[in-house]
This record gives sequence, structure tokens and C-alpha cells, in this order.
Amino acid sequence: MTTLVLHRGSLRANPYERWLADHGEKIVLLGSAEQLALFGEELPTEAPYLHAEALADYDTGAHVERRAAELVEEFGVTDIVACQEFDILRAAALRERFGLPGQRPASALVYRDKWEMKKLATAAGIPVAAHALLRSAPELDAFADAHGLPVVVKPRQGLLSVGVSVLRTREELADWVRGAELLRPDGEPEWLAETFVEGSMCHIDGTVLDGRIATMWPSQYQYALADFRDRKGRVDIALDTADPLARRLVAFGERILEAFGGPEHFAFHIEVFHTTDGELVLCEAASRAGGAGVRDVQRALFGFDPMEYPVRRQLGLPAPTGERADPAQLAGQLLFTKRPGVLAALPDPATLPEGVVKYTVYAEVGDTVRDASHSGDFLAAFVVAGADRAETEARIRAAEAWFKAGLWFRAESGDS
Repeated sequence: MTTLVLHRGSLRANPYERWLADHGEKIVLLGSAEQLALFGEELPTEAPYLHAEALADYDTGAHVERRAAELVEEFGVTDIVACQEFDILRAAALRERFGLPGQRPASALVYRDKWEMKKLATAAGIPVAAHALLRSAPELDAFADAHGLPVVVKPRQGLLSVGVSVLRTREELADWVRGAELLRPDGEPEWLAETFVEGSMCHIDGTVLDGRIATMWPSQYQYALADFRDRKGRVDIALDTADPLARRLVAFGERILEAFGGPEHFAFHIEVFHTTDGELVLCEAASRAGGAGVRDVQRALFGFDPMEYPVRRQLGLPAPTGERADPAQLAGQLLFTKRPGVLAALPDPATLPEGVVKYTVYAEVGDTVRDASHSGDFLAAFVVAGADRAETEARIRAAEAWFKAGLWFRAESGDS
């Protein structure tokens, strides 16, 4: 029995050899050369890895799926594991082609293609923002005429807020459309236009194991996802168990999972607008664990990695979660995206404030740091726990003040 793992990202953060230590199967790994270089990691060479290789142009190259198919045949692969957004559709197509168990293209596409997602949500009576595919420049103007400004434009299969723009004036519409490739090479529209939804953004995260919801809990962003080049700490906190909004969001998430379906075992991340009128409107949903520190927050809430347990159950291994229940404590995250300059100083980690359960820095003193290129391009990340939302937020603000007080960047023109 051999498992093919398609993986974009850090292998250190996804230790398949530990997750599957009691599996008894061999692992064949196909990863991203760019991501391994980014994280300074090497391909694994020891058991249970039977074979490991990394490919360049991993995110969009058609050669990745071709090579994966060759590995399926060469090593007699019996299962395919894919936890990252870029790999969801690839893995589904390969499973269908070779008759392997797991998520198939129909449900994978619903969670990956925002156009298909919103069509299905609308058919199920789930509110979404007004939207349209863009095939030509006049269609963007027509959408703005019908729905007003601002207009949000986003790639149909984008992630990490890459490519998302909020166009607030006619001049911005004209500038954007001049630089956009509206159609894919196959002639299909690449971009989606949506109305701008006023309100806050919440997200609902959890796991489905053995076809049932094992964990689910909502959090609320205290920042705009698309504004990833701001210099302030970006705060995201789980809602209190007694908060009526939390109950509404849980019920809303249950409706979405029922409408969208999915495999027997998967993690999910659902983003929802809570409008100024108090309505809930689906932004988008994914059949994988949330990015940034969402996994770590979920681990603090429920005691396990929401990426690990679906993988274990997919391969027939135990994943004891007990009965579905509210989290016993609350948690949140504090994120600082990168800023350009030379990192001259960081605070002393020995003086971390109370409640910080994880603190990660993604640069070292002396490094020349580039500006953030997407919403997950971090300088530092904190996971903070507390008895309730108020305590958690107070501890997050203390961590924010601590980090900013000890942080120093030096630019070529002087200090900043």
C-alpha cells in the first residue's frame, strides 16, 4: 500500500511521516521546488518515504499532474493525499482517472471555483454578493452601472487574496481592465466581479470525519484580508460560546456543508460577511484547513491539527475527537505581514506576554525583507489563548504592543 502526497508548502509544518507513523504504508512525495527553497527545507530521504521529488513551476504547471500520474503508475499508488489549495483539483482528477478513493472533481470544483461555488449557493438559497463573470471590458462597466461602486474583482480560482482588488472609481476600473487578462488560454473567463459587501468578515472552520461534522467554530477578522500591506497587527479571534452570532454562523456553516457536500473526511474554511444590516452572506468556502494561523487556533480550540486528522481518517487510521462540542477555551491570532527593509531588531522571546501559545518569526535580524506579496506572507505570527473572547483580545493587544516595541527596521535611507 502506497500513498502519494501532493504538497505545496512547508513539510516541517506538515510532518506526514509523524502523522502516519502507525500506518505501515510507504509515502511518495511530490512537492514544490519554490516552496522548499522558500522555507529552507530539503526533501525527505528516510522511511516511510519511498520516493520524494520537487518540481519547479508547481503552482500552475500542467507538468505537475502529468508527473503525479506517472508516479501513481510507477509505485502502484493506492491513495492520494492533498491538503493544499493548489492540489485539491489535481488530486481529485487523479483519483477519478485511476479509480482511487477520496474527493472527486465535482465537489472539489465547487470548493475551488468561485463561480461554480456561487451558482450552487444561489440554487440552495444561500445568500451571496451579486456577481458576474468578466469576458470583456464593457462587462465590467455594465456591472458597475447595475450595482454601483466599489466593485471587487478576483480570480475564479485564486487564494491568499492574490489578485483581489477593490475598485472604487471609474478610473480604477479602466486602469484595472487595461492590465487584466480576462480570458484563460482555453477561452474561459478568468475573473469574477462582485459587489462590495459592507460589514465584517467572519470565518467558520472545522473538520468532517466519517461523513459528519466533528468540529466547527467561527472566528471574526478584525482587518480586511485584501489590505495585506498594512503595518498594523492583524487580529482574528474566535467568538464566545455564548455569542448569538456564533450560533448563527454555526447554523450557516452547516447549511453550506449540506449544500456543497464533500468527501468523507476533510477540513473546511468558510468565509462569511456579517453585513451592517446583520445579514450573513457567503464570501467563499474551501475544502481544506484555513491558512495563516487558523490551523493553530483550531488546535488550541479543539486539541488537534485539523489538517492531520482528515488525512489519518482517509487512510483508515484512528482520529479520536469525541463527541462534537464547543471549544473549552478561546483563542485567536495576531499576524504581522512583511515590510521592506533590513530587520535590525526583534523583541526578546524570553519576555513573551501571558497567553501566547505559539510565536513564530519568519525572518532573522540582519535579513533584508521584501514587502508582503500576499495575505499569508508573514513577518511574525502569534497564537494566543484565553478563557473568553475579552481575555483573549486583551492578551493579543499586549502581544501586539510587545512586538512593536521591540521591532526595528532599517531602510537604506535611514531608520524606520
